[in-house]
Amino acid sequence: MASVPGIAKWPAQPLAGRVILVTGGGNGIGRGIAQAVLGAGGSVAIADRDQHGLDACLADWQVGQRALAVPLDVTAPESVEAGIARVLAHFGRLDGLVNNAGVADPHLPPLEAASWDDWQRGLSSLHGAFLCCRAALPALRASGQGAVVNIASTRAHQSEPHSEAYAAAKGGLLAFSHALAVSEGPAVRVNAITPGWVETADWQAPSRWSTPQQRPIDHAQHPAGRIGQPQDIGHLTVFLLSGLAGFVTGQEFIADGGMSRVMHYAP
Repeated sequence: MASVPGIAKWPAQPLAGRVILVTGGGNGIGRGIAQAVLGAGGSVAIADRDQHGLDACLADWQVGQRALAVPLDVTAPESVEAGIARVLAHFGRLDGLVNNAGVADPHLPPLEAASWDDWQRGLSSLHGAFLCCRAALPALRASGQGAVVNIASTRAHQSEPHSEAYAAAKGGLLAFSHALAVSEGPAVRVNAITPGWVETADWQAPSRWSTPQQRPIDHAQHPAGRIGQPQDIGHLTVFLLSGLAGFVTGQEFIADGGMSRVMHYAP
């Protein structure tokens, strides 16, 4: 007589034995993701241009060989290739890539006053995802459980004045994610997370750390009742990197406390 499968236990450490590279991992959302990876049992390589931020992470974590700091500029092909090689030399494998690095400020001068360099800087997160995926894909395929998570932004769907390049980059990341998922499946899964308002003032290197300045109204405009924290994005990232998301690829996950679902009317 046939029977349905029994109750399966959830893994307490869903990333145990896996190695994850997080770009922009020295501060902010990237640091929150890296700490979530460590908490889920994984090993993490944090790549960042900010050496101070990298050093602060390792000093705070004290996890030995489970964490590696990699100075890396995601817009420079040679830096990316060297960084991936360093990760593989240290860990011997790579199972997941989180493309989080990019400019923090979404604003440019008005478009007619913006330079070509301004535009390219605004697109840095999209360029970085291309370069890092290109360098990492052979190792991710070889992993047998490879996964990519691209960190976009709700600015892919909503805008304010003079943020054209940033919005284009984040919208491009969403399209890049589903296209790469089709190209690389089933060996590598690819998904995107779209954060909304995430407070990162107290997730910075010591020289830039500050106390968050949030008003009650800032929290109240989120149906979840609060502004997001880096660990909120980290928890979702861990799920998407893990085997628990083995049937999930090519998708976008909006993590904004419900803010983009609220109707806004002028008073």
